[in-house]
Amino acid sequence: MQKKILALHDLSGYGRSSLVPIIAVLSAAGHQCVPLPTAFFSTHTAIPDWVTSDLTGVMQGVINQYDELGLRFESVYAGFLGSAEQIDLVQQAAKRLCADNGLTLIDPVMGDNGEVYQTYTPEMCRRMRELCEIADIITPNTTEAAILLDRAPADKPCSAEQTWEWLRALHTRYGAQIVLTGLDYEKGQVGSACFDGEQGMISLHARINRYYPGTGDLFAATMLGALLNGSDLNRASAFAGEFVKDCIAYTETQGTDPMHGVQFERLLGRITSR
Repeated sequence: MQKKILALHDLSGYGRSSLVPIIAVLSAAGHQCVPLPTAFFSTHTAIPDWVTSDLTGVMQGVINQYDELGLRFESVYAGFLGSAEQIDLVQQAAKRLCADNGLTLIDPVMGDNGEVYQTYTPEMCRRMRELCEIADIITPNTTEAAILLDRAPADKPCSAEQTWEWLRALHTRYGAQIVLTGLDYEKGQVGSACFDGEQGMISLHARINRYYPGTGDLFAATMLGALLNGSDLNRASAFAGEFVKDCIAYTETQGTDPMHGVQFERLLGRITSR
């Protein structure tokens, strides 16, 4: 039976971030992605002069309608959230709409590169910790993991041993499966690590020295699609890392503006064929 995912994220029209790659990747994996946009942005926010419209006001009605229709989702998946009210609505969606044995995946988008995003106040960071407490899987980068562990945002693991300490600390604190992204303690390499409470793995690959927005969304959606198709956490996170790396490598050969995002479209066949 086809799996349904309720995806609560912002929709950025241009720049290949948030719901744009998420819908494409989950659809390629054979699932039905049902988007519930938290906001519309003309472009992602790294491109100047964007315009936006907040959609908090429609989210409650959507959740109510889906509940009344009896819709239940094999996964409720949330990413960037703009307010405490939206965090409340994600909690409500997970409680009311996630199927029995479904997965609640929280990508706690709060910061990157050692800095908290300007939109995230200490109160919002505290509320995001509360949201992660109801998750089955969380996918923080190292900056977000530090925030979740009440450490300085610039702290990050500097070795494999420290990576395992962070993974165990996050699992102990939140009781969720952990996927930690943005690891860069090995020269010339970057990658992720995962831990389900019993086992896990670290997956590193050669660094491509180019930054593209939206790769975190691409990673999480690819991993979730693989999980819902029966992969275990180790295989799903390793596959997601390789897919993102290959998308970055392909995009680099095309010479496009990095702010326009990674050209994942021509590589979607790799997801469809799994």
